[in-house]
Amino acid sequence: MSKRFVIIRHAKSSWATLGQADFDRPLNDRGKKDAPQMAKYLLEKKIQIDSFISSPAKRARKTAALFAKAFGIDENAIQLKSQLYLPDEVAFSHAIETASDKYAHLAIFSHNPGITHFVNSLTSQVRVDNIPTCGIFGIKTNAVSWKDFEKAEKEFWFFDYPGNHGLTHSS
Repeated sequence: MSKRFVIIRHAKSSWATLGQADFDRPLNDRGKKDAPQMAKYLLEKKIQIDSFISSPAKRARKTAALFAKAFGIDENAIQLKSQLYLPDEVAFSHAIETASDKYAHLAIFSHNPGITHFVNSLTSQVRVDNIPTCGIFGIKTNAVSWKDFEKAEKEFWFFDYPGNHGLTHSS
C-alpha cells in the first residue's frame, strides 16, 4: 500500500505578549477557529490521518491537538520532534523516514519557511510561493515503507488553506 502525508503549517499565532519567546507563542483566536475548520475539511474529503507528528513549539502543538481532536485521536498520541521547529528539508525527510510503517497516512505540523521549501522540493508538478498559516499540502508516494521515502516517487495530491474556503480574510 502506498503512503500519503499532509504537511500542515501551524495555525495563526499571537504576537500579543511582548518579549515572549518565539517557541512559546500560542494560537490567536483566528488560529483556534481555522484549525478545527481545516480538520473538518479533511474529514469531509475523507482524507485519513493515522499518525500526528509535530514541532514541539506551542503553536504547532496546539494546531496538531485541534486536528487530532477532530480525528478522534488522543492528544497524547502526537509525536513531538524537536527538529521540526525551525526545520530544514532534512528535518522533514527524517521525520517521515523514521515514522512507523504501521501508519499509512501522516500529518506533520511545522513552520515556515521550512515547510514551503520542503514541499517545493518534493515534486515539479506544483510550486507554491508560501504555505499560509493552517495551509495543508498533500503528497502521495509509491513508498511501501516510510524509510524508502527519499527515493520514492512523489505525486502532488492537493494544497488548501483557510482563505481558500472563506474561513479567514487576509489582513
